[in-house]
Amino acid sequence: MEIRSLRYAVTLAEELHFGRAAQRHFIAAQPFGRHIQRLEREVGRRLFERTSRRVTLTPAGERLVAEARKVLAVVDGLAELARADAPPPLRVGVLGSGVAQAWPVLVGIVARQVPELVLEHRELDLTSQYEAVRAGRVDVGVVQYAGPVDGLVFDRMASGAAVVPVQPTYADMERLLAEPGGRSAGCSAAVAWAGAGAAIGSGAVAVAGVGAAPAAESGAVPVPVPAVGAVAVATRVADGRPGVLAFRRAARLLGDRNRSR
Repeated sequence: MEIRSLRYAVTLAEELHFGRAAQRHFIAAQPFGRHIQRLEREVGRRLFERTSRRVTLTPAGERLVAEARKVLAVVDGLAELARADAPPPLRVGVLGSGVAQAWPVLVGIVARQVPELVLEHRELDLTSQYEAVRAGRVDVGVVQYAGPVDGLVFDRMASGAAVVPVQPTYADMERLLAEPGGRSAGCSAAVAWAGAGAAIGSGAVAVAGVGAAPAAESGAVPVPVPAVGAVAVATRVADGRPGVLAFRRAARLLGDRNRSR
């Protein structure tokens, strides 16, 4: 006898309508009805009387539903007991591709420090990436670093880079500047948002952050972007929870590896 079938029977006893009961479990009425029929075959008694106008409990159904509620209370209590000592999920916000191919490495380092940690993923957008961390909507943010922000700690994992065509006009530039109308929307937006200014030409192909398009395949070369585009882990200054500290240490370790190459 499946716990799920007992839940369905209790719900049907509450709704006395197959369609409404099925909706509460996010399934269609027909498969829901089959579960009830299977349960009736298992107990050898009709639990519900059905007519075209109404659904009612039989005496056997009333007894089964009363006992099913007790069983489900015990089962749900066991689940709560198992979760009691587990830390709540750590909400991790990620901007764009985040650290791309380095993500499994980052998470692996964190998991080795806090094996029981559960991660809950959220998407960040460029304009509110920092505020999401500061306001507590996420606990950890994988963001683009563009300078210090009050209340936040940044641990940079990689320097920013833009990929541009192999032309002296771009490849010899010491820094990348943004120009309206360029095809490098993501990087241009980051530059403009951070207040860095200047120009990516309209023919450029630019990608910011770790995991940029391979330069060899695109016929392009990477150009360092000193501030904008650096990938960092952002956390709140006063947040000393084990999961948060694990992300900080993992980010610093990846940053040290990248700088030593």
